[in-house]
Amino acid sequence: MAIQNAKFKTQHFVNWFRAAAPYIHAFGGRTFVIAFGGEVVSEGEFVELAHDVNLLNALDVRVILVHGARPQIEAELQERGASTQYVDGLRVTDADALACVKEAAGSVRVEIEALLSMGLPNSPMAGADIRVASGNFVTAKPLGVRNGVDLQHTGAVRKIDAIAIQRRLDQNEIVLLSPIGYSPTGEVFNLTVEDVATHAAIALKAEKLIFLMDAPGVTDAKGKLVKDLTTQQAAKLVKASRDLPSDIAFFLPCAVRACQSGVTRAHLISRHVDGAILQELFTMSGIGTMISPAPVESMRQASVEDVGGILSLIEPLEEQGVLVRRSRELLEMEIECFSILEHDGIAIGCAALYPFAQDKAGELACVAVHPDYRDAGRGALLLNYVEEAARKKKLKRLFVLTTQTAHWFVEHGFAEAGVDTLPKQKQALYNYQRKSKVFIKKL
Repeated sequence: MAIQNAKFKTQHFVNWFRAAAPYIHAFGGRTFVIAFGGEVVSEGEFVELAHDVNLLNALDVRVILVHGARPQIEAELQERGASTQYVDGLRVTDADALACVKEAAGSVRVEIEALLSMGLPNSPMAGADIRVASGNFVTAKPLGVRNGVDLQHTGAVRKIDAIAIQRRLDQNEIVLLSPIGYSPTGEVFNLTVEDVATHAAIALKAEKLIFLMDAPGVTDAKGKLVKDLTTQQAAKLVKASRDLPSDIAFFLPCAVRACQSGVTRAHLISRHVDGAILQELFTMSGIGTMISPAPVESMRQASVEDVGGILSLIEPLEEQGVLVRRSRELLEMEIECFSILEHDGIAIGCAALYPFAQDKAGELACVAVHPDYRDAGRGALLLNYVEEAARKKKLKRLFVLTTQTAHWFVEHGFAEAGVDTLPKQKQALYNYQRKSKVFIKKL
């Protein structure tokens, strides 16, 4: 049993690593902005995050970390016996509070730099050679008076020095931004982590803006995690919902703004899950909510470049006897018959339509959906797409041969028929040893 478990774990790792390969190729040389509150440091969660940042750095991802310091600031204020006031969720930063902000932000920055400098043998940081760059990359301005209250040293980002940050990233350094900004007149301002992160992602034209938060992501009315939102859907949600969880209320509008301003993707994920960033970025299903300017999933005509993806979808079903085996060479020859369902650029489903023009019929074949995406109506999406393609070709009926999925086709409008109803050309190729059942649907 132990040997079987070991083999299963090994195979699971191999499968996961292979599935991660497309993302590893896609992310090399891209810029990620990762934002997190001071709780990640105060509660000891940054150790695991440092391991993941080290891995991203090793994969040639250009990383910008943006940290908060709210719990550390609160601790400093309490130690000094000072109080603070909030307006619309923003701290009123008077002179005493500003001193606490400087002390807390500096302390958090030093602790993060120390943890990123670890290189202990037999640990994920072994052999790491991470260099961290921080400095006056953020120019700020005062927020002024809100609801009749002067916010004093509380500010907003005016400009990110993208050129200076880019130079640091070009040197393979990780850039660390604190929630502090400086004015041209030498003043210091207390900023929010989400403001700094959003402006940095936009200025650096980042591939990813990632917020680590208490919530697992955006959830629907039933509490189910919403894994994908378009920018338009997310904007509507922000506008319509007045009782969003505090983390979502802070970060979702920033995610929308970033994607509207050129950031490719924004992610809202839990800070409490070890390896959450890796699970979100390097698996198909992810672990949080991803916001993107356009729908993540789309249907399209397959091309020769998709042969590898199609093979990865159909080979497990071929081994189970669900599908007839197809070689790579045959797929390349018949690729114009295939359609692909993509999720964020990765093939998660496929189907083929083989037309028999003289009989005004078409064969639906090779319907496959990745296991992580089944039971969500994607098979029906593929079927609808093929049916529409068949109608455009003036075909009057669609037929399918199956041994193990008869019920699914019946549920989607197919009726069982005899072999003699197939086009003559297909009848001649029918495998009587396999004994596939024939189902037909009129279009």
